Amino acid sequence: MRPVDTVRSAETPEGVELLLRPAGPVSRLLAFLVDQVLLGLAAIFSALALNVLGPLGLGLWFILVFFLQWLYPVFCETLAGGRTLGKRWLGLRVLMADGRPVGWMASLIRNLLRVVDILPGSYTVGFISMLVTRDFQRIGDLVAGTLVVHDPVPVPAPTLPDMEPRVPPRPLAFEDQAALLAFAERSPGLTPTRCEELTDLLKPLTGRTGPEGFREVLAMARYLWGGP
Repeated sequence: MRPVDTVRSAETPEGVELLLRPAGPVSRLLAFLVDQVLLGLAAIFSALALNVLGPLGLGLWFILVFFLQWLYPVFCETLAGGRTLGKRWLGLRVLMADGRPVGWMASLIRNLLRVVDILPGSYTVGFISMLVTRDFQRIGDLVAGTLVVHDPVPVPAPTLPDMEPRVPPRPLAFEDQAALLAFAERSPGLTPTRCEELTDLLKPLTGRTGPEGFREVLAMARYLWGGP
């Protein structure tokens, strides 16, 4: 049995490789239900507001409900980064299959074809389509060339202790530079004694041991980092 979510690679027209994680049926269903609850509430409140207009209000209400059900997703997907409110809540977004932002035509196609995905009821066709396709695409996605993916989890930028940068006394190999930076990033989570034990091993590089050797290593890491 394949995993519920997979990772696929897509290359943009600019030659940038993107790693996309298609969303499975469960997360997509939850996002859909959130949207439906919000749309239902909007329909109820708008009905109460338009009731005072009598038959005219009823006609306007039907137009509004049509807009909410069929055009609300299109506007959200094209103007809000591929995300309806439900998708935003669940951390999902719609993209073109090659990783580009979804356009008006593609979004319109994928949403209008819900009339096919919903057959013969309860989104049976769409659910089966998601189960048998590699990237969990329903019929609307296949025709429009779109994917629903999980938003990438942001990776916090590493931070280093604030030290005056110091140029290493000799050139360092790439692996040595990476090791110094990794140690400096982890050092706030280590005890001072453990930090000094580790930096004492670098006496041939720093010429010092103890707290002074530790500070020398942090200063060299700050120089190699070059960032704020």
